Amino acid sequence: MTATTVAAALARAVRALDAAGIDGAPRDARLLAAEALGIAPDRLTLALPDPMPRAAADRLCVLTDRRAGGMPVARILGRRDFWGRTFRVTPDVLDPRPETETLVALALAGPAGRVLDLGTGSGCILVSILAERAKARGTGSDLSEAALAVARDNAGRHGVADRADFVRADWWSGIAGRFDLIVSNPPYIAAAEMAGLAPEVVAHDPAMALSPGGDGLDAYRAIASGAAAHAAPGARLLLETGRGQGADVAAILARAGLGDIAIHPDLNGHDRVVSAKFA
Repeated sequence: MTATTVAAALARAVRALDAAGIDGAPRDARLLAAEALGIAPDRLTLALPDPMPRAAADRLCVLTDRRAGGMPVARILGRRDFWGRTFRVTPDVLDPRPETETLVALALAGPAGRVLDLGTGSGCILVSILAERAKARGTGSDLSEAALAVARDNAGRHGVADRADFVRADWWSGIAGRFDLIVSNPPYIAAAEMAGLAPEVVAHDPAMALSPGGDGLDAYRAIASGAAAHAAPGARLLLETGRGQGADVAAILARAGLGDIAIHPDLNGHDRVVSAKFA
């Protein structure tokens, strides 16, 4: 292989991703190039004039091929930035989306003493809240033991392991105690919509974290049916929803007797979180 510079290797990676139809090819190529070189992405610009080591060039080719084949960057790198922190992600957990930060922002806008995160996955929601609230304690639940292992690891990485418990539970089965804040980003994609998801999502996110089947609302029904028994007086409930589901989820919560129900948009203006309060 002819010696080349980092800039030239990066340009080849961009062209390969462009040719594969990858949106944001320059951004993704820069992340992959930094990974191949073993440097922080914000240091890549300084390295552009340098010779590209043979091992790093070979590694970049491998990473570029994976991305061109449809594997998300977070899956390639094994990590995702969320709420200003870097979280480990594996095939056992949902890849955290930027839209979910809407839920964290709303959680931090009010009291967060005892926090319950139902279906915690990577733990990014619970860990983010606890990291911002030094006196808060939390419980994260998930049906997947593999996901819980990832969440525990992330709690340790961000210094909140001593304030976070992780338990295997099927929604309310296995949950004890009462909480001031209950949050969840549950599976909400309707069965009929699964075929229309981007291949990157279907191939790399765990199916159980995407869809409960049926109309996509079963998780909300399950959460609403048992929430009152685990809510402290005046507790808040925050649920992430899919696009267009806000009104349906709000109606489910209203039928369960919750009050102060509101639908909150994400930065793109789409329904993203439904909030409610307990008496």
